[in-house]
Amino acid sequence: MLTKETFVDIHVRFAQGQSIRKIARELSISRNTVKHHLQRHSMPTYTPRHSSSAKLTPFQPYLIQRIEQARPDWIPATVLFDEVCQQGYQGGIAQLRRFVCPFKPRITPEPVVRFETPPGQQMQIDFTTIRRGKHPLKAFVATLGYSRASYVKFFDNERAAAWQQGLKEAFDYFGGVPQQVLCDNAKALILERDAYAQGEHQWHSEMLQIAKDYGFTLMACKPYRAKTKGKVERFNHYLKNSFIVPLNAKLRAQHLELDVELANAKIGPWLHRIAHQRIHGTTLEKPADRLVEETPHLLPLPVHVCSSLAPSTPHTLRVVPPLASINLQHAMSVYDALLGGDDVIA
Repeated sequence: MLTKETFVDIHVRFAQGQSIRKIARELSISRNTVKHHLQRHSMPTYTPRHSSSAKLTPFQPYLIQRIEQARPDWIPATVLFDEVCQQGYQGGIAQLRRFVCPFKPRITPEPVVRFETPPGQQMQIDFTTIRRGKHPLKAFVATLGYSRASYVKFFDNERAAAWQQGLKEAFDYFGGVPQQVLCDNAKALILERDAYAQGEHQWHSEMLQIAKDYGFTLMACKPYRAKTKGKVERFNHYLKNSFIVPLNAKLRAQHLELDVELANAKIGPWLHRIAHQRIHGTTLEKPADRLVEETPHLLPLPVHVCSSLAPSTPHTLRVVPPLASINLQHAMSVYDALLGGDDVIA
């Protein structure tokens, strides 16, 4: 909306000999806007619109508190929107975005070019560090290339055994195996790059055995080219911003610290209710919907794995206290059976 002061300023500048282009540049408005108002002789009048932000007003102190608790990190507007909706907010996300926008630090995103893979072809795995120091917290992340559905398991280390456990549990979670598993050059995975020929690496024997048992091909990124596995790298950022930062902010307010057990207890429901239900920025679809398309293309789990999973039935999913050291991250089939395949966990 152009103010009366700006309207007058346009006419004064034009009368003083300034060009339309210069007026537009100095007032940060378009040339068409300048032309439009130069053709008018009476100052503009505007009827005030009814403010729709009243619905958000009761929740503004909470939003400011959450933003301050998370600093220097940032809680995405989608996460804040979900939180206030659970508290009774009935407005839209647009006015919430407008309210929190002035608090957000300006960061120029780095452009990324991605390649797409067909359903069931590839899964990318990675370890991302959440916290260093005496009580480290690390996350094993596996992301299916087509659907962008992800599995997360928290550890206090990223040794070979953690990689292997995370990989096996990811296959169990998705109920199948992709044709390829793409990883980086971690020492826990690769003993020597190009040991036998260009692109033929010496892998740890345990990883080779898993690849043989499950029937997938191991692939490694080029050194210092982590963006080759950009799908899992992108989810790592989403995990930290939309899961770790909000959870840490709540815990800090209670003088508590996030640990491996609590993180594993919270991650499963969050994946199913939030991460897999969001509209992905690249595919513009929900990972949960694309996972339905991808699952039939996954290779079946080995017989011994299927038999070990047989006792796991939907009624084994239990509600646990917030600090219980039980991993609520069950196989996708458990959530689907519980929810009838349509709804999400509250």
